Amino acid sequence: MTDKLIKVTLIKSLAGQLANIANSARGLGLRRIGHSVTVADTPSNRGMVNAASHMLKVETPTGAEKR
Repeated sequence: MTDKLIKVTLIKSLAGQLANIANSARGLGLRRIGHSVTVADTPSNRGMVNAASHMLKVETPTGAEKR
């Protein structure tokens, strides 16, 4: 398991998006505009972030390393 984390925030609506883009955002745990989640920085999560990158804000959370 990786120790790196990324914070992902939904900044645009899922309405009218292709199903794979909306499903990627939901797969990350994002439910509504302005909702933020912290997920592991894995290749699968990065792929979902890349699919919906035009709708997301991605940042490294404070204290990003798990202890």
